[in-house]
Amino acid sequence: MRTRWVVLIGVGAALVLAGVLSVFASSSPDGLTKVSQDHGFAHTERPHDGLLGGYGRATGAVGVVVVLALAGGVTYAVRRRR
Repeated sequence: MRTRWVVLIGVGAALVLAGVLSVFASSSPDGLTKVSQDHGFAHTERPHDGLLGGYGRATGAVGVVVVLALAGGVTYAVRRRR
């Protein structure tokens, strides 16, 4: 199997997992939110949903693309130096 196909299948699987499984993400607070609730300063929190509106399908897919672009850029730069 050619490397290109392996990469395309891997990218496709990562995008599907990020898009589909993000629906099943826990609604429980993460570690920092839990600590702020336990110590009584959670009320000082400001909304910080970012560009894509918090966690979700689009955020997962964008995360996959960003990580793969960074990894690809580093790989390209390292291979080009040789």
